Amino acid sequence: MSVPRSVALERTLYTLAAPVLAAAPNIAPDSPVNTVVQLAGAAGVGGWVLAYKSDESGAGRKFLRWSPLVLAAAVDVAAKNTIGWGPYCLDALLAAGWAAAGLLVMPFSRHTRRRHRPALAAPAPAPQLQPAPEPSPAQPDDGADAFTRQVRWLWENRGMPGRTIVVKATPHDGMPNDLTLLLRASEAGRAISGLREDDVAAAFSVDVTDVTIKEVVRQYGREGGPAWREVYVTPDANDRRRKAPTTHEWWADRIASGPVPGSEFVKKVRDKERKVTHYIAQVPDEMGEPRVNQHALAAALKTKYDEGRLFVTVDGSQVLVSLWDSSPLAQVFPATRELLTPDKDGRWVTGFLGNGQPARNRVYTDRGAAHGLFVAPSGGGKTQLMGLHVAADALFGAVVMLATEAPDEKTAALGKHTARYGVGALYMIRLLRVLNALMEIRGEMPWEDGQVHEWDPTRPGCPYRMVSAYLDEFLSAARNGDYGAEIMDLAELVSVKGRKYAVGIKVAGQSIYVQDGFTQLLCENLRENCIPVVLKVAPKKVGDMFKALGIPPEHIPDPLPRSFSPAEAGRIERVMRGEPEPPTDSNTGGAGWIVEGTQPDVLRTLFMDFKAGIDEFFPDTVATLTDYEIRELEARDLWFDWTEPPRPGEFGDEPGDGEDGEDDGAPKKGGGGGPRRGGGRSATRRDAVTSPRQALEAIKNLSGV
Repeated sequence: MSVPRSVALERTLYTLAAPVLAAAPNIAPDSPVNTVVQLAGAAGVGGWVLAYKSDESGAGRKFLRWSPLVLAAAVDVAAKNTIGWGPYCLDALLAAGWAAAGLLVMPFSRHTRRRHRPALAAPAPAPQLQPAPEPSPAQPDDGADAFTRQVRWLWENRGMPGRTIVVKATPHDGMPNDLTLLLRASEAGRAISGLREDDVAAAFSVDVTDVTIKEVVRQYGREGGPAWREVYVTPDANDRRRKAPTTHEWWADRIASGPVPGSEFVKKVRDKERKVTHYIAQVPDEMGEPRVNQHALAAALKTKYDEGRLFVTVDGSQVLVSLWDSSPLAQVFPATRELLTPDKDGRWVTGFLGNGQPARNRVYTDRGAAHGLFVAPSGGGKTQLMGLHVAADALFGAVVMLATEAPDEKTAALGKHTARYGVGALYMIRLLRVLNALMEIRGEMPWEDGQVHEWDPTRPGCPYRMVSAYLDEFLSAARNGDYGAEIMDLAELVSVKGRKYAVGIKVAGQSIYVQDGFTQLLCENLRENCIPVVLKVAPKKVGDMFKALGIPPEHIPDPLPRSFSPAEAGRIERVMRGEPEPPTDSNTGGAGWIVEGTQPDVLRTLFMDFKAGIDEFFPDTVATLTDYEIRELEARDLWFDWTEPPRPGEFGDEPGDGEDGEDDGAPKKGGGGGPRRGGGRSATRRDAVTSPRQALEAIKNLSGV
């Protein structure tokens, strides 16, 4: 047993002081040592007196504390008054007795604390048998490793949250504060119901977000079910995930929790050449079709929805998110003869989609000749788009005819590469009459096998070429007071039957609304047999425009941005300096949607530079009708110079003022042509009245005025 330092020091002092106490009075009676010893004894007697008079308890302890000083003075006085060292060396014996008493009693070191008692005064406690501690349910003796035992002590000290016990604790490699707990209910047969993330977070002094509680599936050799839980405490991993997440973690935290709910990241592909990053994700089959919030997705990808950099493609349960470095719709894709040349299926490249895919149109379908529908406001790129289609039809070998309600530089340039080109409603109605007659003529033309067939570009032996007629500013011509009604009638007829006889019409205008004169029948026929292209529609008209095209409400797209060019930085500095904003480059000409299926896709059409010349996009020769077809049209008085003024009787005979009733040669405005003119129908159709002038003409015809 070790001796306290104070006890050892006091014993040493007693041993060294005893010889001095015996020798000093005998060797030097007048030595200051004697005086000091006697003064110390007097102080001790004073201590006794104070202890005696004190009302506090502990007087005996105080007497023992001062006794060594009083006894030392007594020994000094006795040694001083004896002769020599006294009889039988009495002085040395008294000093040795004083030292021995001090060594045994040790008043200073053993009686300095109030409740301390001398070791000799305290009786030895009787040994008693202690009851064995009851085993704790939180500390089962199952041979667990040291880490698990430490966690069990902590878990028990925290009150066993949720009335659970730790079965096993597993630390995570490289994460000093992360671990996984396997818990079970402390009572057998009870489900764990009160365990919360807050309780576990408080037990381990971590944030609530760092705790995850999961159910335990029954495994071989281990129970499972509601009485078991698996808890993940991951403060280190979450801190690393917040600061430097992997792509999987970033997708789970930022995308799967909001913009694309329930999606699971598959892979990320970077296309350095095209400067686009593709993210591919998968949605579980049980969640149905993926739901994408593109505005929230754009925010998560640190872009803006109207910048035109973000495009989403949904294919079944897969989602492709394409994020471009700069909007592909802001790029210019030059047209080439190779892109415009139709392939064996009649498809050619119109432009490029927002996701980078080529957008293709077609010159024919499996049902026959393809029609066309181009919608765009002024300056939206409609004539550019029409030029691409004219070139594709010409490269296919079709007979191309072009009629426009009003002339412009670009349509005139296209007219040089067509079999027929003209301006005005009169020219358009003559063109439509020819198309109507061609259907009748071709319906009787035998093929090489001697039979008459519906047109099929894959079947050999066809005696005629495909005809593609372009009607620019169609609605303006259809509202013409003289010829508009018949133009609409003939266009509807060709849209229904023309495909079977290789006759297609391509209608271009600024609207397809019924209220603007575009009939529902014509719209449906064109939509069914073409791939419409809609360019740069005003935001307020987008919904109605696509609704008229038969697009379901859930697939109607959002309006395109006013500009695809990024905003110039430094606006705050310009405001502070009082400088004006730089001009905005709209850069949206040729941008719009192509509607091949039920969901419109954003595209940017190819650019055909009319100023540099467009001859390179067209074949060297212009295809025309066959000699037989021209003879038949001439026999019907339909094949002539369509720029001529109306011929006598071309639009029906009008009775003269004289009694003989001879024709005065004036055209009947809005009248119908006779059978020899191609079977033109009456222009005064009730359901085609769209202007006051047409209404007046209809009243005159009905009343015979």
